[in-house]
Amino acid sequence: RNAYDEFLGATDLRDREAVTYVTQTVEVESPSTLRQLAEAREKNERLSDKLSDQNARCKQLEEQIRRSDEVTCNLQHKVIDGLDSSHSQPVYLTIQLPTKTYSCFALQRRLSSLPPTLCSMKADYASLRSQVRNFGDFYGSAVTEAKKQIVSAISEMSEANKDLLEKYRKEVALRRKYHEQLVELKGNIRVLCRVKPVLKEDQHEEGLAVVVTTDLNNESALNVVSKGKGRTFELDKVFHPQATQEEVFQEIEPLVTSCIDGYHVCIFAYGQTGSGKTYTMEGSVENPGINQRALKHLFNEIEDRKDMWSYTVSVSSVEIYNEVLRYKDGEKLDIKMNPDGSGHLHVPGLRLYSNQSLEDKTRRNRITFGTQMNQHSSRSHALLTITVLGVDLASGSKTCGKLNLVDLAGSERVWKSGAEGERLKEAQNINRSLLALGDVIQALRGRQTYIPFRNSKLTYLLQDSLGKGNKTAMVVQVSALERNVGETLCSLKFAQRVCKVELGPAARKIESAGHNDSGS
Repeated sequence: RNAYDEFLGATDLRDREAVTYVTQTVEVESPSTLRQLAEAREKNERLSDKLSDQNARCKQLEEQIRRSDEVTCNLQHKVIDGLDSSHSQPVYLTIQLPTKTYSCFALQRRLSSLPPTLCSMKADYASLRSQVRNFGDFYGSAVTEAKKQIVSAISEMSEANKDLLEKYRKEVALRRKYHEQLVELKGNIRVLCRVKPVLKEDQHEEGLAVVVTTDLNNESALNVVSKGKGRTFELDKVFHPQATQEEVFQEIEPLVTSCIDGYHVCIFAYGQTGSGKTYTMEGSVENPGINQRALKHLFNEIEDRKDMWSYTVSVSSVEIYNEVLRYKDGEKLDIKMNPDGSGHLHVPGLRLYSNQSLEDKTRRNRITFGTQMNQHSSRSHALLTITVLGVDLASGSKTCGKLNLVDLAGSERVWKSGAEGERLKEAQNINRSLLALGDVIQALRGRQTYIPFRNSKLTYLLQDSLGKGNKTAMVVQVSALERNVGETLCSLKFAQRVCKVELGPAARKIESAGHNDSGS
């Protein structure tokens, strides 16, 4: 019996440890599985309680049998001792014998009823062990089913999100299309923003935290964090730092094409020194900028139209340095009214270059001087002007289009550029001309009758491209680094003012076979 008790105790301990282990390692992953697990735990607890009660009952019966055996044994000893010690009590013993015999039979009957009870308890115990053993399989299947349901739900949500995102993108594209149509009807100056990526040579300096971010789902938004506060700027188009030269040019390509159609167009890059203006406008040999791409595009368009139109292209390249209009080699120029009575401006004695020689002359002669902002900072405004005269071979009508490509000097504040002496004078003249440009923008925005084009050589020269009826685009270049956030905010605030300028519907400069005319 002791061995059997030990067997029951050891078996019960192992099963309880198994149940405890399974319960501790179960991870419920869905409400359905949690409910099923709770029910299984409750059933397991009931069965465990029942088994404990049966074990206790069995121990009680065994204790009773043991006591009965002891009583019977004692009685037998007493009877024998009584018979041996005294033959004087036979009558008494005879009387007591039936009673004791009855008690013995009663105990035997009780003992005979214990094996079925014990068998029943063993059966219950075996059933409980089977349920505990199968609980792991039940839990595994429940978890697997729950995972399938979760994966299915996630898949459905993912598909729904994809559909919503696609619809959102279509709506954004449609909104942009309508916005561009509205801008074209109003004649707004298109404002594009390009964020300069962080270069390797900047990584050893301080203030490299990126505070300017773009939104992949909104190509018109730019976020800037300054002094812990965020601000969002809405422009016509925002290029992320990884945007290519081709992507930038594709955005302004329609404006370049309109030059062939007889429109006056101005595209200028604005921003602080080192923000990437010259790279956007001029580029490199491997990645040419807007200037070279515009020329290539114009000549490709001319080639495509050669059966219907005859075109003459002239290109000039000048700079404005210290408020002096000059060639790149230093020869000074002036701006005059055209003596033909057209009211247009012209530069007497302006040399026209072929496309092949222009790039070398521009890069070789442009004035540069090292400052704290950028060791190759340009201290002059560079203007590349392309004039396209077209003749319709069928009707004889003529068009005159002009494309001004302007790489403005750095717009940073004087105290930050670290300039002194002659460099200080240059910085002051640059800021004076940029301020005049801002005044012109403000006057155009307010639809004033008087526009102060004559306040600087820059605005005076660009008068026939910035005025009403022309097409203008500004590429504002900004740095993403925290150390330049002040200049970045200034550039973006200026860009937002430019966005609101309406030049009116663009007018085509066309001369009929018999008279001059302008049409939109």
